[in-house]
Amino acid sequence: MNNKIFTLIFAMFFTTAINAQDWPNLSRFKEANEKVKALPLDNKRVVFMGNSITENWIKTYPDYFSGHFVNRGISGQTTPQMLIRFRNDVVALNPAAVVILAGTNDIAGNTGPSTLEMIMDNLKSMSEIAQSNGIKVLLCSVLPAYDYSWRPGKEPNVKIPELNKMIKAYAQKNNFIYVDYFSAMADDKNGMKKEYTRDGVHPTVAGYDVMTPIIEKAIEGVLK
Repeated sequence: MNNKIFTLIFAMFFTTAINAQDWPNLSRFKEANEKVKALPLDNKRVVFMGNSITENWIKTYPDYFSGHFVNRGISGQTTPQMLIRFRNDVVALNPAAVVILAGTNDIAGNTGPSTLEMIMDNLKSMSEIAQSNGIKVLLCSVLPAYDYSWRPGKEPNVKIPELNKMIKAYAQKNNFIYVDYFSAMADDKNGMKKEYTRDGVHPTVAGYDVMTPIIEKAIEGVLK
């Protein structure tokens, strides 16, 4: 075998092995977290925990996360991955509040089959960890999606509304804030309105412009 080809193949396998060892991607924000922890305590600091919808928010509006708001979204992640990194990426940053937007990738099966009850268990665990550390909890509705282009046939248009009912009920029972993006962004088939998305799942600028005042009002209320 050509030495260059062997080296390339070895590098690919080595990289894959390293990534597999960091399944929750704990290393992603390691340096960024140290910088935040070195800052003075901020009683208005809010961490946004989530997947690509959260990560793309900072890509769309970078300045939005240059002050009190800290973005800790990782594309493709599911709730079990977020739960594992929750202490590193949320609790250790000493925020006043955390915004949790998660669950759609679980329904898509990104890291294996997952029931709505399993998703809720992970959301509950994150919420309980936050609460036990004096962090206010804002639980977000999962954004509408009619289907997933990368994993068709999972019926998110049926499962997401059911999951949102469960999230809302849990939030109300535990005096957490329920942030309802779904009602403002869903069409009559429980998909996302076309004017807010290009692929049916991820918001465009117009979509984030709908989400921003909703979350800002919720944060303002919880920090009073």
